[in-house]
Amino acid sequence: MARTRLAVIIDANDPALLARFWAALLRRDLISDAARLTLPARDDRELAIRFEPTARAKRVPNWAHFDLTSTSLDDQKQTVTRALGLGATLIDFGQGPDAVHDVLADPEGNEFCVTPHWNTFLARTDRIGALACDGTRAVGEFWAAALGWPLVWDEGEETAIQSPAGGTKISWGGPPLMERDGRNRWRYELITETSVRDEVDQLTALGAALVSPTDDRADSTAMSDPDGNEFTVAAPRSWTSERRPRPV
Repeated sequence: MARTRLAVIIDANDPALLARFWAALLRRDLISDAARLTLPARDDRELAIRFEPTARAKRVPNWAHFDLTSTSLDDQKQTVTRALGLGATLIDFGQGPDAVHDVLADPEGNEFCVTPHWNTFLARTDRIGALACDGTRAVGEFWAAALGWPLVWDEGEETAIQSPAGGTKISWGGPPLMERDGRNRWRYELITETSVRDEVDQLTALGAALVSPTDDRADSTAMSDPDGNEFTVAAPRSWTSERRPRPV
């Protein structure tokens, strides 16, 4: 398949608030382009993140969350302290008193974890060590093929993939799948360097389905993966810091 990039879209009731939180926590630039708030990827190792407005309230746990890495115990504590100062809260997600990672929620209740520095699964990744997702083995295989990323974990029903360049891993924990509440608030956007129509055809052959009709003139199309998760196929936008719109 053609070279692609993976980005994350986050639906937000207050996109500006949430974008500022994640920009500050991750120490990344926040840019505004055509009313889109984006944390662009600086290179192939990073995930771009875009924030889109929604009126829907968050009612169930997200199917995906970030696992943030640490370089030391002090760094882990400092990340948690900084997150709390920016508006996050510590939450009980059933992790138990012996958990070595910290579980938090951002200002809109989106869950994320801060992991210890000795977490070997996240060794040699980035600040976002993993985008940990709810999903089957089949969906992990689908995204490995769609992105051309190798499986770096494949045990039982659990899978994970990673760009050949390294960086953030995408992982799926296997069944049972979590309760859903309409379209996922966190979802993927696949940025293609070929035409959207050609990419849609190739993804359909791999097992994806169209959610909305595709048009040769459209710069994006909604699809769903084998687990029914909606994602978008899009033409290149200002997702990287190679093209720099107005800073916010």
